[in-house]
Amino acid sequence: MYSFISGKIAEKNPAYIVIDNHGIGYLINITLNTFTAIGEQSEVKLYVHLAIREDAHVLYGFYTEEERSLFLQLITVSGVGCNTARLILSSLTVKETVDAIMYNNTKAIQNVKGIGAKTAQRIIVDLHDKVAKLNISDGEKTPAGYNTLKEETLSALMVLGFSRTSVEKVLDKLLTQLENPSVEQLIKEALRSL
Repeated sequence: MYSFISGKIAEKNPAYIVIDNHGIGYLINITLNTFTAIGEQSEVKLYVHLAIREDAHVLYGFYTEEERSLFLQLITVSGVGCNTARLILSSLTVKETVDAIMYNNTKAIQNVKGIGAKTAQRIIVDLHDKVAKLNISDGEKTPAGYNTLKEETLSALMVLGFSRTSVEKVLDKLLTQLENPSVEQLIKEALRSL
């Protein structure tokens, strides 16, 4: 139904963005890689997918068409819904995900929270031939620097379904271990620990 939405950024955090397009605010769920790619921009164009469920219409946005294409491939796999696909694309870059599928690297896919051995195998079997057709280039990464590092990371992980207490424990530990971490780095490390 929608191909892309562009406009001014009204609100942004690692889990979602609100784009003001001619006075209408679109709440769009994003991946961590998209959040990083947006960086400090005040206006953005996101490629979107509208997921229609019984109880909601949910927009998912991606900075590149490649990321959206991979997302659409992932949600065709039995047992992989939109939130799981978003979690995969938040934990791994598009290139890392494609490489894991192409080279049968089930361990890389299993490192994503909530993905077991059977689901990882199913993703590889179902998508091995399909991802070869995707035109994937190395995306550029821009660091995200924020004063409210812990709060943004906490907010993003809670939106992904983790409890506040378990996330806070992991974040406190990570903040003492990592030197000048970005929100993206904190979320990736926390996803491995939760």
